[in-house]
Amino acid sequence: MRCILMQYNEVMSKRAYTVRLHEDQAEDLEAVAQVDGLSVAEEIREAITERVAQRRADKVFQSRLREAIEQNRRALERLAE
Repeated sequence: MRCILMQYNEVMSKRAYTVRLHEDQAEDLEAVAQVDGLSVAEEIREAITERVAQRRADKVFQSRLREAIEQNRRALERLAE
């Protein structure tokens, strides 16, 4: 496995993540990024953006998300008492 350190830079915040990939995944990612003319980090950011968009459009995921929000809301309200 290889580790890729990805930094996500925005005007307001910066976050760094370490992603461990199998060798074949890392090679594939590097090849895709090279062909697309992007950095590996940018290729990862684009993949994350696409995945989040897919989840936002997924009705089953959205239903589970609303359930999780409600469960967390109740727990937070209990903690605030």
